[in-house]
Formats: sequence, C-alpha cells, structure tokens
Amino acid sequence: MKIAMLAPIAWRTPPRHYGPWELVTSLLTEALVARGIDVTLFATLDSETSGTLDGVVPAPYSEDPSIDAKVWEHRHLAHVFGQADRFDIIHNQADFPAHAFTPFVDAPLVTTIHGFSSDRILPMYEPFQDRVHFVSISDADRHPSLRYAATIHHGIPIEDFAFDPVGSDDLLFFGRIHPDKGPKEAIAAARANGRRLDMYGIVQDASYHEREVAPGIDGDRIRYHGAVGGELRIRALGHARALLHLINFDEPFGLSVVEAMACGTPVIATRRGSMPELIEDGVTGFLIDSPDEAVAAIDRAADLDRASIRQAVIDRFSVERMADDYIALYRHILGR
Repeated sequence: MKIAMLAPIAWRTPPRHYGPWELVTSLLTEALVARGIDVTLFATLDSETSGTLDGVVPAPYSEDPSIDAKVWEHRHLAHVFGQADRFDIIHNQADFPAHAFTPFVDAPLVTTIHGFSSDRILPMYEPFQDRVHFVSISDADRHPSLRYAATIHHGIPIEDFAFDPVGSDDLLFFGRIHPDKGPKEAIAAARANGRRLDMYGIVQDASYHEREVAPGIDGDRIRYHGAVGGELRIRALGHARALLHLINFDEPFGLSVVEAMACGTPVIATRRGSMPELIEDGVTGFLIDSPDEAVAAIDRAADLDRASIRQAVIDRFSVERMADDYIALYRHILGR
C-alpha cells in the first residue's frame, strides 16, 4: 500500500510549537511507516519524517512572511496531484482545496476534516462526496449534509506524556488565546476558587488578549507563559490540579484535553462539541454548563483517580489505535 500524506503548509510537520493539524498528520505518518506502509509525506521542505519527504514549499507561511499562503498552497497541491498515479490513496489533511483536483485523478482521496468550520465551506464538500471519503474527528463534528466514511478520534503518543500521580494545587489553561478557547472564563473560575492559574498558548487574537485576558494576568495568581514545547510542555500538562477547558464553541476534538488526561490531569470542560466524547464525567474530569459548576468542579477534581484518567487515554486515544482505524479504512476503500 502506497500512501500520499498531504499535510497543511501553515506550520512545519511536525510543528515546532503550535500546529494541531500538522501534529496529527505527523503522528499518523510515523505510525503508518512503523507498520511497514510506504508513506510519502508532502509538506514544507523543513518538515521531518521517517517516511519519504516530498514537497516544493520552502517554509511554513505562518513562520516566513515571504511565503504567500494562497500561491504556495496551490503549488503544493499541484505537486501532489501531478503524481497521483504513483499512489493507492491520497490522504488529505489540508482541508477543502484538494477536492478541486479529484475529477482529474483516479486515486481515491481521504479527507480528514479537522473541524467543520461553517456552512460557508459546504460547496467545496457536498459536490465531491462521491469521490472523497470524509473522516470526522468526532461524531459531534459531523455535518448533516455529508456522508462520512468513518469517525476516527485523534491519537497521541502516550509514552511521550509522563504520568504525574500527584499534580499540584494550581490550575492550568492550555490553548490558543482566543475567545473560543475560554481563557477569560478560566481566569474568572480560578479567581473565584482562590487558586493559581498557569496559562500556556499562542496569542491568536491580539485585541481580545489585550482587552479581556492581559488585565487579569498579574504574574502571581494568574501567570502567562506563552507557547512551550518539550519537557516544559509535558510538565505543564501534568503538574496541575485540573485543566480548565471552558470553551465557547463546539470544539471538534481538543488535543490538549487528551494530552492532559494522559499525564493524569483531570479536565473541567464546557459541555459542548466533542467534549462528552472525550471526557467521562466524574471519572476523567467534569462536564459543566455554567461558571458556578466550573468553580465547584475545581474543588472536586482532587477526588478523581489520576491513574484511571491516564488509563482511559491508553485505552481510547493512542496513536496505535488511530493508525489501526485508518489502515482499516484504507483497506475498505481499496477492497482489501
């Protein structure tokens, strides 16, 4: 089986810090290669893989201002689809622009939909569903107008996330500084409960950050650390009483939720989007519907068994399980 893995070009694959689509693309690619599958990763030329790296885009457009996103995205796609006859399947991780090429190639296309953002993108999905095999990353993120080949939850390399059996008394926010992710709500909940909050993530909405988040950061009770990677990232995810994930949108998945739980940290999340699929209420965290419930859940977080939280991730959200699910889908598409 020969797979062309089409990565986005916003960030390197795998990303240096932020880049969830690129991260999942890398994790799946490496897991498939480890199983002996011939995978060519089409990504920015600074990307890294144990498979075969191919591409034409010199650098990620989010890191290099000389890279015009629209120009290089089309060049990227043309490079991949010009070689379509070399592959059994093209696996698209780069959203809807790839669909425009499907009438001109014979290779089946699998598109992992990393979040169905709005009905405005439906015209680049619905007309192509007889040629493209759509994969949702949660049941909650399925659009009623589309047919799906599968729902496949993301997986993570659990061995990379050290288990912290104790945690700490402090709370954690880990995600983009953007109204969707609820950093303002996390600050309010931490203050109401009288606990410190450590915040990590890129500032994606600068005006929101300056208006709603920065005034609450005092460097003592509320501390903002920016984006982190490596051991600092793992320690941040595990060394907490709970992760506050008080989102204001229907989140398609939520990698930080699973990563925190892999370290043993329970997650307190708004009952929206995929959260009920990821979190077992009262076991691996708490699903809340109001600010008062969030504050009360912080008190209850220490009652949860951190070893059981990690085990739930091992059972449900491993990279190996994700790879097995995709291999089964590839084989089904190819009639094997």
